[in-house]
Amino acid sequence: MSVDEPLSVDARTREKARLFRALGAESVLVLPNAWDAGSAAVIAAAGAAAIATTSGGVSWSLGRGDGQQLGRREMVEAARRIVDSVAVPVTVDVEGGYGASPADVAETVRAVVEVGAVGINLEDSMAVGGPLFDVSEQSARLHAARDAASAAGMPELVINARTDVFLFGIGEPDGRLGEVLARTAAYAAAGADGVFVPGLLDLGVLSTLCAQSPLPVNVMTGADGPSVTELAKAGVRRISLGTALAQSAYTAAHRAAMELLREGSHTALDGSLGFTELDELFRR
Repeated sequence: MSVDEPLSVDARTREKARLFRALGAESVLVLPNAWDAGSAAVIAAAGAAAIATTSGGVSWSLGRGDGQQLGRREMVEAARRIVDSVAVPVTVDVEGGYGASPADVAETVRAVVEVGAVGINLEDSMAVGGPLFDVSEQSARLHAARDAASAAGMPELVINARTDVFLFGIGEPDGRLGEVLARTAAYAAAGADGVFVPGLLDLGVLSTLCAQSPLPVNVMTGADGPSVTELAKAGVRRISLGTALAQSAYTAAHRAAMELLREGSHTALDGSLGFTELDELFRR
Protein backbone atom coordinates (compact mmCIF):
# COMPACT_ATOMS: atom_id res chain seq x y z
CA MET A 1 0.00 0.00 0.00
CA SER A 2 1.42 3.39 -0.94
CA VAL A 3 1.78 6.18 1.59
CA ASP A 4 -0.87 8.24 -0.22
CA GLU A 5 -3.41 5.45 -0.63
CA PRO A 6 -6.26 5.82 1.92
CA LEU A 7 -7.12 2.93 4.15
CA SER A 8 -10.59 1.49 4.37
CA VAL A 9 -11.53 1.57 8.06
CA ASP A 10 -14.57 -0.58 8.69
CA ALA A 11 -17.65 0.78 10.44
CA ARG A 12 -17.13 -1.51 13.44
CA THR A 13 -13.67 -0.10 14.14
CA ARG A 14 -14.89 3.49 13.87
CA GLU A 15 -17.71 2.63 16.26
CA LYS A 16 -15.13 1.28 18.70
CA ALA A 17 -13.23 4.55 18.37
CA ARG A 18 -16.35 6.56 19.16
CA LEU A 19 -17.04 4.29 22.12
CA PHE A 20 -13.49 4.77 23.37
CA ARG A 21 -13.88 8.53 23.18
CA ALA A 22 -17.19 8.34 25.04
CA LEU A 23 -15.66 6.19 27.77
CA GLY A 24 -13.00 8.83 28.35
CA ALA A 25 -15.52 11.64 28.46
CA GLU A 26 -18.18 10.08 30.64
CA SER A 27 -16.15 8.90 33.63
CA VAL A 28 -12.65 8.06 34.82
CA LEU A 29 -11.26 5.59 32.28
CA VAL A 30 -9.38 2.69 33.86
CA LEU A 31 -7.22 0.79 31.39
CA PRO A 32 -5.57 -2.48 32.42
CA ASN A 33 -2.56 -3.07 30.17
CA ALA A 34 -2.21 -6.19 28.02
CA TRP A 35 0.96 -7.57 26.45
CA ASP A 36 -0.33 -10.37 24.22
CA ALA A 37 -3.57 -11.88 22.96
CA GLY A 38 -3.97 -14.12 26.01
CA SER A 39 -3.58 -11.33 28.55
CA ALA A 40 -5.96 -9.13 26.53
CA ALA A 41 -8.63 -11.85 26.50
CA VAL A 42 -8.30 -12.38 30.26
CA ILE A 43 -8.50 -8.64 30.94
CA ALA A 44 -11.59 -8.29 28.75
CA ALA A 45 -13.20 -11.27 30.51
CA ALA A 46 -12.57 -9.51 33.83
CA GLY A 47 -14.85 -6.72 32.65
CA ALA A 48 -12.56 -4.11 31.12
CA ALA A 49 -14.45 -1.70 28.85
CA ALA A 50 -11.24 -1.02 26.89
CA ILE A 51 -7.65 -2.23 26.87
CA ALA A 52 -4.31 -0.49 26.56
CA THR A 53 -1.13 -2.23 25.50
CA THR A 54 2.12 -1.90 27.41
CA SER A 55 5.27 -1.51 25.35
CA GLY A 56 7.37 -3.06 28.12
CA GLY A 57 5.12 -6.09 28.42
CA VAL A 58 4.95 -6.56 24.65
CA SER A 59 8.73 -6.32 24.47
CA TRP A 60 9.20 -8.90 27.23
CA SER A 61 6.75 -11.28 25.55
CA LEU A 62 8.96 -11.14 22.46
CA GLY A 63 12.19 -11.66 24.39
CA ARG A 64 13.32 -8.03 24.24
CA GLY A 65 13.87 -5.31 26.81
CA ASP A 66 11.70 -2.21 27.14
CA GLY A 67 12.71 1.20 25.88
CA GLN A 68 12.02 1.36 22.14
CA GLN A 69 13.90 -1.85 21.38
CA LEU A 70 11.11 -3.21 19.21
CA GLY A 71 10.66 -2.23 15.60
CA ARG A 72 7.44 -0.94 14.10
CA ARG A 73 6.59 -4.24 12.42
CA GLU A 74 7.00 -6.25 15.63
CA MET A 75 4.83 -3.84 17.58
CA VAL A 76 2.13 -3.74 14.90
CA GLU A 77 1.92 -7.53 14.68
CA ALA A 78 1.58 -7.74 18.46
CA ALA A 79 -1.13 -5.07 18.34
CA ARG A 80 -2.96 -6.98 15.61
CA ARG A 81 -3.10 -10.13 17.72
CA ILE A 82 -4.38 -8.19 20.72
CA VAL A 83 -7.05 -6.34 18.72
CA ASP A 84 -8.19 -9.59 17.12
CA SER A 85 -8.51 -11.35 20.49
CA VAL A 86 -11.08 -9.00 22.05
CA ALA A 87 -14.28 -7.16 21.18
CA VAL A 88 -13.48 -4.04 23.23
CA PRO A 89 -11.54 -0.97 21.99
CA VAL A 90 -7.75 -1.23 22.10
CA THR A 91 -5.30 1.66 22.37
CA VAL A 92 -1.68 0.98 21.50
CA ASP A 93 1.53 2.21 23.10
CA VAL A 94 3.64 3.21 20.09
CA GLU A 95 6.54 4.39 22.28
CA GLY A 96 8.38 7.19 20.46
CA GLY A 97 6.71 6.47 17.11
CA TYR A 98 9.48 4.17 15.76
CA GLY A 99 11.44 7.01 14.25
CA ALA A 100 12.17 10.62 15.08
CA SER A 101 10.57 12.38 12.13
CA PRO A 102 6.92 13.33 11.68
CA ALA A 103 6.88 11.03 8.64
CA ASP A 104 7.95 8.11 10.85
CA VAL A 105 5.13 8.86 13.27
CA ALA A 106 2.63 9.11 10.41
CA GLU A 107 3.69 5.70 9.11
CA THR A 108 3.26 4.19 12.55
CA VAL A 109 -0.21 5.70 12.94
CA ARG A 110 -1.30 4.34 9.58
CA ALA A 111 -0.05 0.90 10.58
CA VAL A 112 -1.91 0.74 13.90
CA VAL A 113 -5.10 2.09 12.32
CA GLU A 114 -4.85 -0.65 9.71
CA VAL A 115 -4.88 -3.36 12.41
CA GLY A 116 -7.90 -1.88 14.17
CA ALA A 117 -6.47 0.15 17.05
CA VAL A 118 -8.54 3.16 18.13
CA GLY A 119 -5.94 5.07 20.14
CA ILE A 120 -2.22 5.57 20.65
CA ASN A 121 0.24 6.78 23.26
CA LEU A 122 3.08 8.80 21.74
CA GLU A 123 5.94 9.80 24.02
CA ASP A 124 8.21 12.82 23.79
CA SER A 125 11.43 11.13 24.94
CA MET A 126 14.10 10.24 22.41
CA ALA A 127 15.47 7.41 24.57
CA VAL A 128 15.17 5.95 28.04
CA GLY A 129 16.26 8.65 30.46
CA GLY A 130 15.93 11.40 27.86
CA PRO A 131 16.57 13.77 26.28
CA LEU A 132 13.11 14.88 25.22
CA PHE A 133 12.13 16.27 21.85
CA ASP A 134 11.76 20.01 22.16
CA VAL A 135 8.20 21.30 22.21
CA SER A 136 8.12 22.33 18.56
CA GLU A 137 9.52 19.00 17.38
CA GLN A 138 7.05 16.97 19.41
CA SER A 139 4.20 19.22 18.32
CA ALA A 140 5.09 18.55 14.70
CA ARG A 141 5.10 14.81 15.41
CA LEU A 142 1.66 15.05 17.03
CA HIS A 143 0.35 17.08 14.09
CA ALA A 144 1.61 14.32 11.81
CA ALA A 145 -0.16 11.69 13.90
CA ARG A 146 -3.45 13.56 13.77
CA ASP A 147 -3.18 14.21 10.03
CA ALA A 148 -2.26 10.58 9.34
CA ALA A 149 -5.21 9.31 11.34
CA SER A 150 -7.62 11.51 9.45
CA ALA A 151 -6.11 10.59 6.10
CA ALA A 152 -6.37 6.91 7.04
CA GLY A 153 -10.10 7.22 7.64
CA MET A 154 -9.89 7.34 11.44
CA PRO A 155 -10.27 10.97 12.54
CA GLU A 156 -11.65 9.64 15.84
CA LEU A 157 -8.27 8.11 16.80
CA VAL A 158 -7.54 9.07 20.42
CA ILE A 159 -4.03 10.50 20.69
CA ASN A 160 -2.61 10.42 24.21
CA ALA A 161 0.51 12.59 24.35
CA ARG A 162 2.96 11.17 26.87
CA THR A 163 5.51 13.47 28.42
CA ASP A 164 8.42 12.01 30.37
CA VAL A 165 9.39 15.12 32.31
CA PHE A 166 8.59 13.52 35.69
CA LEU A 167 9.44 9.94 34.74
CA PHE A 168 13.01 10.81 33.79
CA GLY A 169 13.45 13.77 36.14
CA ILE A 170 14.01 16.31 33.37
CA GLY A 171 15.06 19.74 34.63
CA GLU A 172 14.96 21.10 38.16
CA PRO A 173 12.24 19.60 40.38
CA ASP A 174 10.52 22.92 41.02
CA GLY A 175 10.23 23.58 37.29
CA ARG A 176 8.77 20.26 36.16
CA LEU A 177 5.11 21.09 36.67
CA GLY A 178 5.49 24.28 34.65
CA GLU A 179 7.29 22.37 31.90
CA VAL A 180 4.51 19.76 31.74
CA LEU A 181 1.85 22.48 31.57
CA ALA A 182 3.71 24.27 28.75
CA ARG A 183 4.08 21.03 26.84
CA THR A 184 0.45 20.12 27.43
CA ALA A 185 -0.77 23.40 25.98
CA ALA A 186 1.39 22.92 22.88
CA TYR A 187 0.37 19.27 22.51
CA ALA A 188 -3.31 20.21 22.76
CA ALA A 189 -2.84 22.74 19.96
CA ALA A 190 -1.13 20.02 17.90
CA GLY A 191 -4.15 17.72 18.10
CA ALA A 192 -3.61 15.59 21.20
CA ASP A 193 -6.66 14.39 23.11
CA GLY A 194 -5.00 13.78 26.46
CA VAL A 195 -1.70 14.09 28.29
CA PHE A 196 -0.01 11.11 29.96
CA VAL A 197 2.43 11.94 32.78
CA PRO A 198 4.08 8.73 34.03
CA GLY A 199 6.25 9.14 37.09
CA LEU A 200 3.91 11.65 38.73
CA LEU A 201 1.82 10.24 41.60
CA ASP A 202 2.01 13.09 44.12
CA LEU A 203 -1.67 13.82 44.66
CA GLY A 204 -1.09 17.50 45.47
CA VAL A 205 0.90 18.14 42.30
CA LEU A 206 -1.60 16.09 40.32
CA SER A 207 -4.47 18.18 41.64
CA THR A 208 -2.73 21.34 40.43
CA LEU A 209 -1.90 19.81 37.06
CA CYS A 210 -5.43 18.54 36.53
CA ALA A 211 -6.93 21.90 37.47
CA GLN A 212 -4.71 23.80 35.02
CA SER A 213 -4.28 21.33 32.17
CA PRO A 214 -6.17 22.00 28.93
CA LEU A 215 -6.21 18.22 28.34
CA PRO A 216 -7.50 15.30 30.44
CA VAL A 217 -4.66 13.87 32.53
CA ASN A 218 -3.60 10.22 32.41
CA VAL A 219 -1.30 8.69 35.04
CA MET A 220 0.26 5.30 35.64
CA THR A 221 -0.16 3.75 39.06
CA GLY A 222 0.99 0.46 40.53
CA ALA A 223 1.47 -1.64 43.63
CA ASP A 224 2.52 1.26 45.87
CA GLY A 225 0.65 4.01 44.07
CA PRO A 226 -2.60 5.82 44.86
CA SER A 227 -5.90 4.05 44.28
CA VAL A 228 -8.31 4.79 41.47
CA THR A 229 -10.52 6.65 43.94
CA GLU A 230 -7.66 8.84 45.16
CA LEU A 231 -6.50 9.65 41.65
CA ALA A 232 -10.01 10.43 40.48
CA LYS A 233 -10.47 12.80 43.42
CA ALA A 234 -7.31 14.64 42.31
CA GLY A 235 -8.89 15.13 38.88
CA VAL A 236 -7.16 12.38 36.90
CA ARG A 237 -9.33 11.20 34.00
CA ARG A 238 -7.46 8.14 32.77
CA ILE A 239 -5.55 5.55 34.77
CA SER A 240 -3.34 2.71 33.56
CA LEU A 241 -0.89 0.25 35.08
CA GLY A 242 1.96 0.15 32.56
CA THR A 243 3.92 -3.06 32.98
CA ALA A 244 2.48 -3.85 36.43
CA LEU A 245 0.05 -6.58 35.31
CA ALA A 246 2.74 -8.23 33.20
CA GLN A 247 5.12 -8.09 36.16
CA SER A 248 2.47 -9.73 38.34
CA ALA A 249 1.86 -12.51 35.81
CA TYR A 250 5.54 -13.24 35.31
CA THR A 251 6.08 -13.15 39.08
CA ALA A 252 3.34 -15.75 39.54
CA ALA A 253 4.99 -18.01 36.95
CA HIS A 254 8.39 -17.52 38.56
CA ARG A 255 7.12 -18.34 42.05
CA ALA A 256 5.23 -21.42 40.90
CA ALA A 257 8.26 -22.70 38.98
CA MET A 258 10.58 -22.12 41.95
CA GLU A 259 8.24 -23.97 44.30
CA LEU A 260 7.98 -26.92 41.93
CA LEU A 261 11.72 -27.11 41.28
CA ARG A 262 12.93 -26.51 44.84
CA GLU A 263 10.23 -28.09 46.96
CA GLY A 264 8.44 -30.43 44.58
CA SER A 265 5.07 -28.93 45.50
CA HIS A 266 2.69 -26.73 43.55
CA THR A 267 0.52 -24.84 46.00
CA ALA A 268 1.25 -21.62 44.08
CA LEU A 269 -1.12 -22.95 41.42
CA ASP A 270 -4.07 -22.95 43.83
CA GLY A 271 -6.87 -20.69 42.68
CA SER A 272 -5.70 -20.52 39.06
CA LEU A 273 -8.17 -20.01 36.24
CA GLY A 274 -9.25 -23.37 34.86
CA PHE A 275 -8.08 -24.79 31.55
CA THR A 276 -11.59 -24.81 30.08
CA GLU A 277 -12.31 -21.29 31.32
CA LEU A 278 -9.20 -19.99 29.58
CA ASP A 279 -9.56 -22.09 26.46
CA GLU A 280 -13.10 -20.90 25.86
CA LEU A 281 -11.86 -17.31 25.64
CA PHE A 282 -10.38 -18.18 22.26
CA ARG A 283 -13.20 -20.29 20.83
CA ARG A 284 -14.77 -17.55 18.74
